[in-house]
Order: sequence, then structure tokens, then C-alpha cells
Amino acid sequence: MYRLLYSVLLILLSPLVLARMLWPRRGKPHYGRRWNELLGGGPVTPPGGLWFHAVSVGEVVAATPVIRRLREAFPAQPILLTTTTTTGAEAARGLLADPMIRHAYAPLDLPGAVARFLRRHRPTALLLMETELWPNQLAACGRRGLPVVLLNARLSERSCQRYARFAGLFRSLSQHLTLLLCQHNDDAARFALLGVARERLHVTGSVKFDITYDDQVYAAGAALRQQWGAQRPVWIAASTHAGEEEQVLAAFEQVRVQHPEALLVLVPRHPQRFDDVAGICRSRGLAMVRRTEGRPVSAATQVYLGDTMGELPVMFAAADLAFVGGSLVPVGGHNLLEPAALGRAALTGPHYFNFSDITAQLCARGAVREVADAVMLAQTVSALLGDPAARAAMGEAGQAVVHANQGALERTLAALTEVLG
Repeated sequence: MYRLLYSVLLILLSPLVLARMLWPRRGKPHYGRRWNELLGGGPVTPPGGLWFHAVSVGEVVAATPVIRRLREAFPAQPILLTTTTTTGAEAARGLLADPMIRHAYAPLDLPGAVARFLRRHRPTALLLMETELWPNQLAACGRRGLPVVLLNARLSERSCQRYARFAGLFRSLSQHLTLLLCQHNDDAARFALLGVARERLHVTGSVKFDITYDDQVYAAGAALRQQWGAQRPVWIAASTHAGEEEQVLAAFEQVRVQHPEALLVLVPRHPQRFDDVAGICRSRGLAMVRRTEGRPVSAATQVYLGDTMGELPVMFAAADLAFVGGSLVPVGGHNLLEPAALGRAALTGPHYFNFSDITAQLCARGAVREVADAVMLAQTVSALLGDPAARAAMGEAGQAVVHANQGALERTLAALTEVLG
């Protein structure tokens, strides 16, 4: 009954959903001629592949090491990687150099679209990143007897309480899950509280900790730093959101009082906002260079706008200090493990509820400092830019946290091998 009501409502709303997804937005990649993939169409891929679904950029980043290890373990096994967003598709480009990995946009959770997708691609299993549960998708896989594995699964206390109000709906979702590979014991306990059988729950840790960067990233970071100026202090504000850039730029004005030669590297989270953020910088009279312009950075340049996709690790490696956005506004924060793994001191605002476990560990070890607002951001950035020893200690602490929590990738692969054979 739950799924029937859900399906009827989704069918009625589908024209609006499609219109919103397909409506052109400045700076955002378009679905273009691939829009029919949202309805289960598009090119057919070889049958028998693993269907790996990662919604957007964050999930693709987390999924990448898992997919690479799966390719090593099962070299003859094709993989169909689906994303919901076009930015997720952009983030997956590096994986698509492997001819055994194909990309498609995931079908909307309409019964007909999901059935069409499964008929055309005929996967042997569905691997889902984190807690991406869609009723019709799961039911269709269940009818076909496809194993469904939830990787890097997490369930916050708030989400657990919300699901508990609709226990019947959650049971109808979870009955089709073959295995749940949870990040923490608390996550597994919450899933069990909602009725998931203990034998289907495994705690593997978070694959996000299994983050490594090769020498090319560090070399590219060193080269970029030479372009910015080896001696000037550089801080990066990464993955910023609407309402946040103004706070970062206000903080930057105060930072320049103590560090007039400082360079701010500003990287908005969403590409459709690159032009808007450039306009904000110009309206404040700041000397700005955009990454895509290719112009040299002079001593007079104050802001370097990172208006590309996929280069954030290189920019972290080139900076002295990182602020990770989505946290001065109530978005929920973003992954602090990227600067930590690169040995960079990092800051976050107070709104990091989407990454509370990771942030708590990093803060407890002194790798990350929390700032309440733009004023505190300015004070902390100014202090740390003038204290290389403190920055180095924070960077070392961050790398220690990352290394101490690694191993989830191998545990995940072992569990998948049992299920997939």
C-alpha cells in the first residue's frame, strides 16, 4: 500500500520533477540528449555488469576507491556506474577511462522507468552508496532476485526517528536489502532497531577514510603554489554555498589587516554558481583571477577563483590552510578528510551535521578547529597563517586520524566478495 501511494504521487509529480532536473541553469552541465536515461532509456550496456549507484559528487568520490578495487578483484566484470546529477557524472569522468566502466543516469523511481532500465542493462547486482533507498528500485531488484548491498551505510538518530514513524514503509524498503555495510556500530544498532536482521548488518567503517593521494597530486600542488607565490600566505575556502562567500570575503578583509599579501582561493561547491561568485568578488573591488582564464597570478591578486571540477585536492595541496564550507550556513558541511589526508590544517563552521562523526574525531585530535562565524573565521585564519608550527601539528594530527581509521575498503571488498562470488 505504501509503495502504491508513493508511486501514484510520484507519477503525478514526474512532469514537475523532470522539468526541474532538465531546466537549463547557468554553469551547470546539461543532461542534453541523454535526458531519456532518466526514464530508463539510452544506450544499452553489456549484460551481467554490476550496477553501482552514486547520487552526486560526494558519493562518486567515496565510491571511486571501491570501484577501482572491484576492478582489480574482478577484472572481467563490467561495471555500470549511475549518478542522479550531471555534476556527479562530471566527477566520474576519471573512472570512465576504463572501458569496462560505463556511465548512465539513474532512472527516476517510476515503476516503468526502473523496469525499462533493468531490462535494457540486465545487471547482476545493485551496489548503493550510503543510504540511498528508493522503493520501486528496490522492489524491482527484489522481484528479479538481484542482490542489493548498501555500502558505507549510515543512519543518524534523526533519520532513525523519522523512519520509525513509518515503520511499515521502512520494512518494505529494507526487505530487499541483502547486506548493509555500516560505517559505525551506532549505525548498525539503529538499523537493527528498525527491524533489519542482525545477520544482514556488518560494520566495515567508512570507506571515506581510505583516501590516498599519489605523488602527482602533491607535484601538481607544488607547481600551482609556485604560480600563486611560494612565499605569500594562502588559504582556501572550499565547497562554499550561497550566503557563505559573503562571510568568507568579510573574514578575508580582516585577515588582510594582519597579512596584506595573503591570497584567498575560493572554490564554490556548485559550478552553476561560479559566475555569481565572481560577480560578488568584483562587487567588493577585489583583484581576482579565475582558474579557467589561465592568467598569471601577480602579487596584486587577492582572490583566485577555482572555477573547475575535480581539482580540489590539488588546490588543498597548494594551500597553507583550508576552510571547508557548507558549514557557516546550515547545509551540513562537507568532507574534511580531503585536507586532512593531505596534511593540511582545516577549519569548519558550526553546521557540520552531515559529517558529525568524522568532524568530531578530527576536532578531538586537534586536526580541525570549529569557528562560529565570520569574525572567528578571520581571527583563526590570521592566527594560523602566522603560526606554521601550529598548522603543521594540525596537519599531522589529521593524517594520523585518517590512517587510524583506514581498512574499511578491504573489509568492504571482503564482504562484497562473499555476496558476489
